[in-house]
Amino acid sequence: MAMTAIDDLVERCRASRLPAAIAKVPSGWLVMGERQVLPGYCLLLPDPVVPHLNALLPGARSEFLDDMATIGDVLLVVTAAARVNYAIFGNVDPALHAHIFPRDSAEPESTRTAQPWALDWNAAPFYADTLHGDFKRRVGAEIRKRYASR
Repeated sequence: MAMTAIDDLVERCRASRLPAAIAKVPSGWLVMGERQVLPGYCLLLPDPVVPHLNALLPGARSEFLDDMATIGDVLLVVTAAARVNYAIFGNVDPALHAHIFPRDSAEPESTRTAQPWALDWNAAPFYADTLHGDFKRRVGAEIRKRYASR
């Protein structure tokens, strides 16, 4: 498999060189999205990187999907979101990764029901610890609490 942006992110997580990394989870890494198109947008990156969900053996597949849902549970608590949107494509970066978007019922009417790729990503702020660090730490603490109690 060719090197992808997902491979690069996972390597940076392993080396503790990704400021947006939140936590290691059983199936991989939880990171903040590079552009916070919706507040709290995160990604789940598998470790090791695989081309797509169907490349995982059944146990690893279940673990990835369970981690994805657990992250959604955490985002619901930390953000008080109305719901969480999940997306797995891999068309641009042909490596498994899940996009996880908390959705707020107070979003403007014009965007509340829009899928995230219809939003203005160019206007979205880049992840910055000064802007998003407190949120990242709260999510990390909640993730560690959830997994410690398993």
